[in-house]
Amino acid sequence: MAMSVEIGGGTLSEIYQSAKKLLLRTRDGLEKLERLENAGGIDSPDLSTSVKRDISQIQSFCAEMDRLWRSVGAKSQRDLWKRKVEQIAEEAQSLKESLDKYNLRNQKRAQEARERAELLGRANGEGAHVLRIFDDEAQARASVRSSSRMLEEASATGESILRKYAEQRDWLKSAQRKGLDVLNTVGLSNSVLKLIERRNRVDQSIKYAGMILTVVIVVYLIWRWR
Repeated sequence: MAMSVEIGGGTLSEIYQSAKKLLLRTRDGLEKLERLENAGGIDSPDLSTSVKRDISQIQSFCAEMDRLWRSVGAKSQRDLWKRKVEQIAEEAQSLKESLDKYNLRNQKRAQEARERAELLGRANGEGAHVLRIFDDEAQARASVRSSSRMLEEASATGESILRKYAEQRDWLKSAQRKGLDVLNTVGLSNSVLKLIERRNRVDQSIKYAGMILTVVIVVYLIWRWR
């Protein structure tokens, strides 16, 4: 009888029942994978591996049953078992194709995630470069402000020195006039007056030399800090 054909300690009917149970479990596992995928692209490697293993086992059962049903004596029973085995094999192949499609979609999501991570990494690197540029510009502006303050201080110092020289010049002119009045009063000789005039010219030279030196210092400081 068909039901008495055995292989590896199991009859054709027992192998068929085992294959049917595995089909149900595999279908449930594949549906669970698809629900996880629809819930947000969640992957379950353990479940995927289990489904793949069950499909392989079902296909092994189909290979064994395909050999066994040929040993059934009655032609009507052979034809019946042939259709049953073919149906199990077709369902197993359909589940395998569904699992392959799921794995392809999962691989595509993983690739897209890696590409997004690479893009984000490059974006972060460019952002850090932009921040460095802003930092350099901020430091340059701070240096310019510091240089401007130093130039202003140098200019103020130069103006103060020039004012002091102007005050001293006025004081010297006043002293010269008073001295000339006194000398004229006491009747000093022309040689003494000429000596005083030479001294006045020397003082004038010193004054202008000091003013030129001050201008040179200011110009140097402006060039140095520009």
